[in-house]
Amino acid sequence: MKIGVISAILEDPNKCNAEFNEVVASFRGSIKGRMGIPLENEISIISIVVTGDLNEINSLTGKLGNIKGVTVKTAISKKEL
Repeated sequence: MKIGVISAILEDPNKCNAEFNEVVASFRGSIKGRMGIPLENEISIISIVVTGDLNEINSLTGKLGNIKGVTVKTAISKKEL
């Protein structure tokens, strides 16, 4: 099992927030924490701490990245939990 951080930028949260939250909720068993920071110019930054195997983490990252207006990057620990 790996631990990772998914960083997401929502460029227009009003349009993509509902779909983003729906995808995140479907992976709730893997999510250990979440922090969101809304910025003044209609952009939100969200960090999600996840645990799981690489396929599961990559699946979540891919689904989030396929949402229009969302940019994601993932950092995964080299150590196993």
